[in-house]
Amino acid sequence: MDKIFEQLETLLERYQELQELMSDPEVINDTKRYMAYSKEEADMRDVVAAFKHYKELKQSISDSDEILRETDDAEMQAMAKDEMETSKKELEEVEHNITLLMLPKDPNDDKNIIMEIRGAAGGDEASLFAADLLSMYSKYAEKQGWTFDIIDETDTEVGGYKDVAVMITGTSVYSKLKYENGAHRVQRIPSTESQGRVHTSTATVAVMPEYDEVDIDLDPKDIRTDVYRSSGAGGQHINKTSSAVRMTHLPTGIVVAMQDQRSQQQNRQKAMQILKSRVYDYYESQNQSEYDEQRKSAVGTGDRSERIRTYNYPQNRVTDHRIGLSLNKLDRIMNGELEEIIDALIVDDQTKKLEQIQSGEAKLF
Repeated sequence: MDKIFEQLETLLERYQELQELMSDPEVINDTKRYMAYSKEEADMRDVVAAFKHYKELKQSISDSDEILRETDDAEMQAMAKDEMETSKKELEEVEHNITLLMLPKDPNDDKNIIMEIRGAAGGDEASLFAADLLSMYSKYAEKQGWTFDIIDETDTEVGGYKDVAVMITGTSVYSKLKYENGAHRVQRIPSTESQGRVHTSTATVAVMPEYDEVDIDLDPKDIRTDVYRSSGAGGQHINKTSSAVRMTHLPTGIVVAMQDQRSQQQNRQKAMQILKSRVYDYYESQNQSEYDEQRKSAVGTGDRSERIRTYNYPQNRVTDHRIGLSLNKLDRIMNGELEEIIDALIVDDQTKKLEQIQSGEAKLF
């Protein structure tokens, strides 16, 4: 803990400096600087408050200890003992909380996301399961007060999705849904199954942070944009106008096609959002092979043997294989009640980070 509190003293000094800077008229008039300082200050706020409380508790314990050493009054001693015991108990909780707050943070945690869901192994049943996952995430987003918008979709004749992309916006979306990356497996009896046999199918989920102009600036010369007539549902409008857009980022070869919106301009805007996220992901990796391996690791191939989570309908059970968590409440989870699973994944992630810090493999904050 000594290393942590050495850093906390430095952090407290920086926090006080930021507060002074944010009251400086010169900074206030510089929107970009002010926003940068505000974000830094906000990121520190919780840990600084916890550290101040920690120091208050340490002082309280010291004061109680002094009373115990210097007074013979039985009543005063009893009060001091009670105060010390309470403070020590609370101090342990605050120390643990500070440790968690000081863990290295994912810089993308406060970002919105683009989520892509694809039916994988299992044909029609896989596409139906993709639709079920979409519904589950939509309901979870609603419970969180987030906005959930479908930005691209390729549906199937049976009412499922070959693939669907959504934009989820709100507070700290990526911090909670980043754990959904991977292959999701379902075990259930399809409606078309006459023998009552349980089938296994999969759908893959990919979660990408939404990046903005601050994060990445694409050169228009590097983007080839093609427009064409949309296909699929949409009525006469679809057939008469070239509203669909295909954007190709020439340096990386990444392609995004968008036809879900009603106008070409809307499709351009949505395509650019997704393209930026994919290109940023690409440049975060050093080369194409590493990028491909990273994406494969993130979403898997969709093979039935690959899975991060299994949804077993006959037993009303959901199992997250990464942490060995099984819950017999599949009906509630498919209704968007994902909190218990996501909270468990966050705790597991925090535990691993603490182990890395203790072993010297990672640094704090």
